[in-house]
Amino acid sequence: MSAVTEPVGRLLAAPIDLNHPGTYLHWGVIQLSVANLVVIGLMVLVFLAALLLPFPKGRDRDE
Repeated sequence: MSAVTEPVGRLLAAPIDLNHPGTYLHWGVIQLSVANLVVIGLMVLVFLAALLLPFPKGRDRDE
């Protein structure tokens, strides 16, 4: 790694340390990693927001 990109790489790697095994949750026969659970939760939030938030130009102006 060059002298310029090494500090940038350390800065980007600092918030999340990916150099360890993942954490898993067990519910009976279901085994799920915490990272996948977070992604599923974010997808559910985006889906609910798409259902509940109105479109900016979805209504007619006459009503």
